[in-house]
Amino acid sequence: MAGLNFKGKSFVQNHHLLVKHHQLIPRKDKSLTDKVSLRDNLIIHGDNLKALKALLPMYAGKVKCIYIDPPYNTGNEGWRYNDNVNSPMMQEWLGKVVDKEDLTRHDKWLCMMMPRLRVLRELLTDDGAIFVSIDDNEVHRLRCLMDEVFGDENFVAMFVWKKSYGGGAKSNYVVGTHEYVLLYARQFEYLAHFRLPPSKDVLKYYKFEDKWAKERGPYRLQPLATTSMDERPNLRYPVPYQGEEIWPEKQWQWAKDRTLDALANDELVIKKIKGKWTVNYKQYLKDEEGLERSAKPFSIIEGIYTQHGTNELRELLGTDVDFTFPKPSSLIAYLLRILTRGSDIIIDSHAGSGTTAHAVLALNREDGGNRRFALVECEDYADSVTAERVRRVIRGVPDAKDETLRTGLGGSFSYFDLGPPIEMENILTGDNFPSYAELARYIFYTVTGEEFDPEAVDEMRHFIGESKEHLVYLFYKPDIEYLKSTALTLDRAKALGPYRSKRRLVLAPTKYLDPEYLDEMRIDFAQLPFEIYQLVT
Repeated sequence: MAGLNFKGKSFVQNHHLLVKHHQLIPRKDKSLTDKVSLRDNLIIHGDNLKALKALLPMYAGKVKCIYIDPPYNTGNEGWRYNDNVNSPMMQEWLGKVVDKEDLTRHDKWLCMMMPRLRVLRELLTDDGAIFVSIDDNEVHRLRCLMDEVFGDENFVAMFVWKKSYGGGAKSNYVVGTHEYVLLYARQFEYLAHFRLPPSKDVLKYYKFEDKWAKERGPYRLQPLATTSMDERPNLRYPVPYQGEEIWPEKQWQWAKDRTLDALANDELVIKKIKGKWTVNYKQYLKDEEGLERSAKPFSIIEGIYTQHGTNELRELLGTDVDFTFPKPSSLIAYLLRILTRGSDIIIDSHAGSGTTAHAVLALNREDGGNRRFALVECEDYADSVTAERVRRVIRGVPDAKDETLRTGLGGSFSYFDLGPPIEMENILTGDNFPSYAELARYIFYTVTGEEFDPEAVDEMRHFIGESKEHLVYLFYKPDIEYLKSTALTLDRAKALGPYRSKRRLVLAPTKYLDPEYLDEMRIDFAQLPFEIYQLVT
């Protein structure tokens, strides 16, 4: 596979590994929920690379679908390169607006995208996928970059979105009416359900039921005969029925053995109408494996326009909202229908006006799903635009033209600010102590690589979770005196309770037990703060 070279690539290829885990600070005042939780729908205000890294402990390998709408790098967006990479050249880039006169703007854009795509890939399930909106400014470079990060074998499609239906007064040569949406799978072979569910217009035809209704749902009748001009002699044969032979005018769709099996299994409906036999087969809503019938999406998306997104946002937040070209929620909903069902998790790390959250809530209302979203927005409008839109979509906007927006889509979300990094060495100095819950979340993921369950934490017992190999315990308080005076002693080891089939992993400032006794009690010990890094696999 051909590689993509750009300035700074050698410094950012593994930069995501050096980004520290940051605390997520709950903001009850900005949330719309009874209980702020990382298991709720999420809106996070802060740098998206750091925020994505903070989500890894709970969401690595759990996200079914990602949609992002990054800067298109037109030179007019005013975006800045803000990753603190250890390179003199890239330190010079920090905080400076990337405009059309910047001869390194494509390099900066690729340096910004690469570490984010690498973390996003870690968040996806094996059968998950990522959609990325882009236009002609960077589509060819993005395609090469995603080939490198996700593997060219995991490329699925490049959708062409017809974003406008006219205009062009400002165009110099060609009227541009389209953008792109790239789609890559985490692992292509697992992308089994890449299909659009049947629309309401199609579902209305599935109105009949028989003995298979419980397993295969209702059915519709479809003609077994075909008018295809591609003549195949093996598809022309008689169907025996009530002592007669029924012949097609041209040919049947199925081979003879399949037709006779369907006849024997009561999967054909044969009637004589005006002296002429008709043969229909039962097309069930679900196939024999229980999967709902679906349609393949087309690579060109039409009938959804940029103006729809602008009108939608103004209807929700008023005409004074200054937001350039927000995506229509119907576009995101179309993409999410292809891939998501039930309680799937969707992430958007360039949240903008909150369109993805709107689309997720609308889909849940439409099909009864329980999808969850996690949005990340770095700009100051994360509360006033992104979160405020979601609040209004949930509660309803009385003056909205759309009935569902008037009544509200329902739901909830928890709002978090990105806090300071969890610096393990700060435990020794007493600076910026993380809370028990934050340190437990960070440590559990770091030492086990598995999902952290906050509901399993029992701070009184020092228990923070169970992995495939260990029961994990943490002796910690955000108090320097406690840390100076706390050790794993014989009494504390016994208080952990009788061990089961798994060993116990205990993290504490120090210990007063010898290795033989620890092994007898099936305890693996790690000293805070430094030995945690030796446990990472």
